[in-house]
Amino acid sequence: MNVDTIKAMGRPKGLPFRIGKIGHVGMYVKDLERSTRFYTDILGFQVSDAIAPGELAGGAVFLRCGTDHHAIALFGATEDHPAGTGLHHVAMEVPTLDEIVRIREHLREHQIPINLDGRRGAGGQLVVEFRDPDGHLLEIYWGIDQIGSEGIVRPEEQWKSVRSLEAAIGNPVEGQDTTVHAAKSLLSVS
Repeated sequence: MNVDTIKAMGRPKGLPFRIGKIGHVGMYVKDLERSTRFYTDILGFQVSDAIAPGELAGGAVFLRCGTDHHAIALFGATEDHPAGTGLHHVAMEVPTLDEIVRIREHLREHQIPINLDGRRGAGGQLVVEFRDPDGHLLEIYWGIDQIGSEGIVRPEEQWKSVRSLEAAIGNPVEGQDTTVHAAKSLLSVS
């Protein structure tokens, strides 16, 4: 792999459309009820629709977190499509830094193991990463870098990877306001 060649790739000029954000993600799961309970009770999604296994191989549940009909579609695993295969991670954005701190505490309260809280690097976003019951890696993030029309990205030497929210908040990337408001008291909990 030639990293420089890959970094030089980009959106062709003149395309008649522009993808804005990820619309939804579909995942195969072992147990639709268990996974639906995780996404509703732990992450606060709302069920929009469900399809019984007799109507669709394995069945399906459609979950929303906003006004779109669904952000996540759970499909019952089948022999042809086993649970947890072919997906790296699903990332979901929250609007405030306080919410990142609160989601970490919420996961801890529900004894959900956290793989990472902090900042990885590329993109500059603060994250909390964990797995759902089928082992899908989930990332909830805030503060991802925005790329303007000039196409300039943050240079690698400014990435500041850290493995805790406290370190990410205490040492923000250039231009990122990591002022925590309502969640200040939660930052002392680790």
